[in-house]
Amino acid sequence: MQIQKEMLMRFWTEHFRFSPREIIAFSEVKREHFISPAMKGFAYHDRPLPLLRGKTISQPTTVMIMTHALELEPGEKVFEIGTGSGYQAAILGNIVGNKGKVISTEVIPELVSFAKENLEKTGVRNVSVFEDDGSKGIPLEAPFDKIIITAACREFPKELVEQLRPAGIILGPVGDAHEQEMVRGIKRKDGTIALEFLGQFLFTPMYGKYGFEV
Repeated sequence: MQIQKEMLMRFWTEHFRFSPREIIAFSEVKREHFISPAMKGFAYHDRPLPLLRGKTISQPTTVMIMTHALELEPGEKVFEIGTGSGYQAAILGNIVGNKGKVISTEVIPELVSFAKENLEKTGVRNVSVFEDDGSKGIPLEAPFDKIIITAACREFPKELVEQLRPAGIILGPVGDAHEQEMVRGIKRKDGTIALEFLGQFLFTPMYGKYGFEV
């Protein structure tokens, strides 16, 4: 398992521009703690792995691409829609540090419980997980420095854009239920979003108002 993990980090060093802090976060957060016991032997294979009810944990390279695109800084407040097993949130929490905060939402009760158990087990203290339709955001916690959507959506929900601070970044896979483009938006002072397109991805559908499943 450790050899596979080191091979991944070497591959990223050669082919991507992930920061040292991002690589350290991957090294410190144990992916094997965020998957089912039956899948532990595949923890560092660069592929998504099944969770439950059709949901998956993203492949490590996808997690790192999304993490890098957020341009995280220590002390930032991050909002995540789609906690899953809690792995992406743990990576984000590692980077923003003790003075930062990650708030994550998940609509599947079993995953909410699983994620909380995983985060507790791995000692992550700056991530809070809520059972809620995150596409509406959490106005009482806004504004957010960064927002990440980890499930396929039709568009960036306007509620989330409103809760993003000026110059903040929103990131997620936008498209239909079968294929999405990874889109990064940077909020301008006038409230509009400057969009960048980072390539084709395939995510499981988001539930809720802006998703594909209710």
